[in-house]
Amino acid sequence: MTRTLSAPVTVAFDYTRSTGPVIGRFLTGLRDGQIVGGRTSEGKVVVPPPEFDPVTHEAITDFVDVAPVGTVTSWTWVPEPVKDQPFDRPFAFALIQLDGADVPMLHALDVASPDEVSTGMRVQVRWRAERVGAITDIEAFEPATDAGPTGVEALGTNPVTGVVVPVSLDYLYAASPEESAFYRGLNEGRILGQRCPTCQKVYVPPRSACPADGTPTAEEVEVSQTGTITTFCVVNVPFLGQKITPPYVSAYVLLDGADIAVLHLILGVPAAEVRMGMRVKAVWKPREEWTYSLENIDHFEPTGDPDAEYDTYKQHL
Repeated sequence: MTRTLSAPVTVAFDYTRSTGPVIGRFLTGLRDGQIVGGRTSEGKVVVPPPEFDPVTHEAITDFVDVAPVGTVTSWTWVPEPVKDQPFDRPFAFALIQLDGADVPMLHALDVASPDEVSTGMRVQVRWRAERVGAITDIEAFEPATDAGPTGVEALGTNPVTGVVVPVSLDYLYAASPEESAFYRGLNEGRILGQRCPTCQKVYVPPRSACPADGTPTAEEVEVSQTGTITTFCVVNVPFLGQKITPPYVSAYVLLDGADIAVLHLILGVPAAEVRMGMRVKAVWKPREEWTYSLENIDHFEPTGDPDAEYDTYKQHL
């Protein structure tokens, strides 16, 4: 039995948000070496400050500077840190109630072993040398000393109004048997689909079942490497991770012999000349660069043949 394919996948982007007056006040304080809490209607000082009071739902406006030292109220040991955690060596996550606060905050505690952590122990902030207005401006907490934490100099005068947060998800993608056959075909320079035995439609990439009538697909079909542009978009705006300088065209290409279009790049022609009905062909990367991916096809480019009649692709727009 042929094994299905799997591969690690990372989905990542930078998320930009405005901080608002409350979180902005907290982050500005961190940049300047001060921890700021918010006082609620019940008189409790919370760090970080909530944007709205949990009881009255009014915006928090009463800010309180708290001490950079506090007490561990609870903790857990991290023996094997994972990607993007505060340290690449074992450490503890701890709930720390800072002096002057009524609610503990979560942060990393930098100690060598769990034997050095205990509920009730006194800890202090270790500031990062270069601070930008982020929670990571506190590099970590560490066991308190008689001298206390080192004072730091304010690094800016303007309030922090926005932050950029990288968001990343790592996961293992397992392809279906039909998808695995499709990717193996690409690694051989072929484009494969599956035919529905009921409606006879050919789907590329293949589906386990026909989306039109739900019938399981079984027959493998190799389709042509030429096709017709059904719809397209001219990309004019640059964005993070872009591999091609705009303007360029991303288009749906209905391959000859297929009943569903695939999305790919159109190159080899000025963006302004790309049109619906244009006949195009697949241009593959050099053989030594092939892998189990649709990116084996570098792009599509015009064949030079006359445009397809609208009636031949109007059902695939």
